[in-house]
Amino acid sequence: MSATAVLDAVLDRSLVLGYTKIGPALRRRWWPADPAPGSMHGKRVVVTGATSGIGEAIAVSFAELGATVHVLGRSADKVTRYAERLRRAVPTAEVVEEVCDIGDLDAVRVWCADLLGRVDVLHGLVHNAGAMPPERAETAQGHELALAAHVLGPHLMTELLLPVLGAATTTGGSSVVFMSSGGMYGAGLRDTEDGIEFRDGTYDGVQAYARTKRMQVVLAEAWAGRLRGGGVRVESMHPGWVATPGVSESLPRFDKVMGPLLRDARSGADTAVWLVATRPESSGSYHFWHDRALRPTTYGWQRGEDHTKVRRFLSYVSAATGTSAAW
Repeated sequence: MSATAVLDAVLDRSLVLGYTKIGPALRRRWWPADPAPGSMHGKRVVVTGATSGIGEAIAVSFAELGATVHVLGRSADKVTRYAERLRRAVPTAEVVEEVCDIGDLDAVRVWCADLLGRVDVLHGLVHNAGAMPPERAETAQGHELALAAHVLGPHLMTELLLPVLGAATTTGGSSVVFMSSGGMYGAGLRDTEDGIEFRDGTYDGVQAYARTKRMQVVLAEAWAGRLRGGGVRVESMHPGWVATPGVSESLPRFDKVMGPLLRDARSGADTAVWLVATRPESSGSYHFWHDRALRPTTYGWQRGEDHTKVRRFLSYVSAATGTSAAW
């Protein structure tokens, strides 16, 4: 193992060094090259949760690379305000305003049908929208809110948009990226309905968030296996510890203690943009990235995912969303 690889691994395992702004400050010395200027010209991407924080930074970065950016949020007013800011920041940007509540499966179906009637090809889909409710809440379809926003809605959207994602094969292919979290390392995968829907004990918003972020990594890996060999790649990643409005609101103590070391939104967005713009080859059986490098999905003392649990989890996701069970 090279000295660079050893240092990178030390940064990753130390958490504070790797997850804060210290990580990219050091890793920029050896990580892969930036996307070429204009490399997304003529390409189209959808970014969910695009009206603030990391999602906003992702959308700006894609626009700067020349992409047509569909900025998607739950609030029409917020989407309009952000789209105006983006157009001012990048005067050449082609911005399309989209409104959809990712956690509402019926709304996702309606929005996807509408998009399929408007576009022929999609080169990137970044599942960035997130939620950390302090108390357990359910969507219109009766699913726990974080589960619906992070797992069920994004899964359904990916399934329904496969025709336009697949159409990008002739123009370099497409990439789907799930924005997970380093917090997923502390959460195990649940495989019963009560466990998946957070009915199996006292509800804790932070733990529910971490568990759904673990689910995203497992789901992305299953998608990658299902689509292997085709023109659509599916990855997951974590952005490190980023200063965002969501962190300040949901984790005020963490924000106060770690504030000076937190990354800015652009740094948190970097790997997602890089994955879509460059479509790097991934080696191994996992597809989880951080700071432009593949990372393990478990630490050395943790066991790998139980395949039976994974099958039961995927079966639940398929049944809850009415999608293919052909994993």
